[in-house]
Amino acid sequence: MKAPHHHLPSRVPLWVIDNKNDEEHLVETTKQEQAAHGLQAKHPGLLDRLFKLSAHRTSVKTELLAGLTTFVTMAYIIFVNPNIMADAGVDHGAAFVATCIGAALGCFLMGLYANWPVGLAPGMGLNAFFTYTVVGEMGYSWQVALGAVFLSGVLFMIMSLSRIREWLLNSIPMSLRFAMGAGVGLFLGLIGLKTAGIVVDSPATLLTMGSFSEPTALLAAICFLMIAVLSHRNVFGAILLSMLVVTGIGWAMGLVEYNGLVSMPPSLAPTWLAMDIAGALNVGMISVILAFLFVNMFDTAGTLMGVAHRAHLVDEDGKIQNLSRALKADSTSSVVGAFVGCPPVTSYVESASGVAAGGRTGLTALTVGGLFLIAMFFAPLAGMIPAYATAGALIYVAMLMMSGLANIDWKDHTDTIPAIVTVVMMPLTFSIANGIALGFLTYATLKLLTGQRDKVSISLYVLCVIFIAKFAFL
Repeated sequence: MKAPHHHLPSRVPLWVIDNKNDEEHLVETTKQEQAAHGLQAKHPGLLDRLFKLSAHRTSVKTELLAGLTTFVTMAYIIFVNPNIMADAGVDHGAAFVATCIGAALGCFLMGLYANWPVGLAPGMGLNAFFTYTVVGEMGYSWQVALGAVFLSGVLFMIMSLSRIREWLLNSIPMSLRFAMGAGVGLFLGLIGLKTAGIVVDSPATLLTMGSFSEPTALLAAICFLMIAVLSHRNVFGAILLSMLVVTGIGWAMGLVEYNGLVSMPPSLAPTWLAMDIAGALNVGMISVILAFLFVNMFDTAGTLMGVAHRAHLVDEDGKIQNLSRALKADSTSSVVGAFVGCPPVTSYVESASGVAAGGRTGLTALTVGGLFLIAMFFAPLAGMIPAYATAGALIYVAMLMMSGLANIDWKDHTDTIPAIVTVVMMPLTFSIANGIALGFLTYATLKLLTGQRDKVSISLYVLCVIFIAKFAFL
């Protein structure tokens, strides 16, 4: 998720980067050149030895600044995620602390185990699916939904430890992979528009436009436009800055109550170990678990491979250094996050902004994690951020996520039609799981009936059988 795009969401297509010259330059860099840059010490310190700073041609100062850059570009999640989780009945204060702790633990795992400059936090889109589909539409408790997050994380871990991951990643057609990301974006966008009051229900037409005479709708639109303009101009922390400005406007209009900025963190007790694993083992939750798994897995793979190229983590043979460790760190983060009360924790493509600032090692990720822990002391500020401010951010992130549609081959209708079904049915059925299921079934059917059965993998057949059973019996 290109150097100018510092505020991209966690689900957009991979970069296509020609970094051959950069890699050759990295390989040919001599110790004398490193010394000239202050990167080669006679007696390397602990951080240098732990994160191999000299080998990656970076320094402690550069890594710390890169971590700050990444944190600012993804800090909006500490305000957005608690608001979404609160709609599922989760205590707002506990959800805020869980977001910070889940993100921090994920960053620490990525930094210390994989030595990658990648920040992690609860995934946008998956948190909305958690609240508005699993809890809101399907009627499960948020504790059961957390159980499904835990189980999907365990499956992701098992796959990361085996060759199943590669088998499954390679078996899902590229068109459906891009469609899943775009569909999640459209789903997220609808939720943002609904939260803002820009789109409202209508007995006659199902949906219609709300009134911009309502201050919440107008402020949400202002927040969205401000983010878009500032992001285009590469303003540092565009999303976070816009949300704070709109919150300030709301406070001046008497729509926001000032509760202070700093306090001790709220209690985590309401969400700590609250997951209901037994309830999530219900047959009806299979599609939910698979939805969490697929979206998280493909998002992670795309994000990590894109960041790897930007951070020069690709060797001369094209092999990505420590990719397996990075995937294991990411999958483990979802499991750990479920313990504290988070929806799936995943790698954020906003990490590209930190890489662009020079981040090359896990010290960048460690810095991001440390800043998330410090953010726990700003709970009053998080409680002040109104829904219309977070709605503006949701709409902006959603539109960027839909850029994956540009990577689909629009000439082959047996690819494009299933992709469109996936994208459209996610928001229309208000379910990521239903969108994935209908898209997969459409793909398999069209390929079989057009003489392209070799394009349908065995794993896709198995998934289609599961989805058919879901629609027929559940």
